[in-house]
Amino acid sequence: MGGIYLQGMITMEAVIVIDMIYDFVYGKFGGEGAQKIIDNLKTFLNEAENNDIPIIFVEDSHTKKDPELDVWGEHAMEGSKGSERVRGLKDIDGVEIKKGTFDAFYDTELESILKSKGIDKVILTGVSTDICVQNTAAGALYRGYEITVLKDCTAAISEDKHNDALQYMEEIFGARITNSKTIINELKK
Repeated sequence: MGGIYLQGMITMEAVIVIDMIYDFVYGKFGGEGAQKIIDNLKTFLNEAENNDIPIIFVEDSHTKKDPELDVWGEHAMEGSKGSERVRGLKDIDGVEIKKGTFDAFYDTELESILKSKGIDKVILTGVSTDICVQNTAAGALYRGYEITVLKDCTAAISEDKHNDALQYMEEIFGARITNSKTIINELKK
């Protein structure tokens, strides 16, 4: 399993890829920002894979009972094309977890998977920076994980929302905000 050496200790990290699914990239809530991060994300995930860093895809997969549908309407419905991982990332190996809320930790097996692998640091990627990524960062903070968010591997509906969410996670959650090239360079040391 991969690790980054920091000040005399090895921290064990995992990459969490949030909602890189059809409805959030090309479909109902998709957009140019989400589409633009695919290449950066694929490059980063390939590097993570080469360094034995676990990759976990956490993807919306809703049932008619999910309260989120009252706010956003039907999207990423279980078994639909909208809930499938986008084509550009389908060939990346990783654990796949289905979720029904904004927070990837809530009512999923994410925490138990991380604990079983001895993970103490999460690298968050995906969409939407201001909704599911930010709520997952909150979930990680509450559980004691060190948080890194890759600004070039996350996106929101607008650049302003993206930047505001990054600033919020840095100031309120103590998240490290960086880019994929910085992390790739750290892995090579």
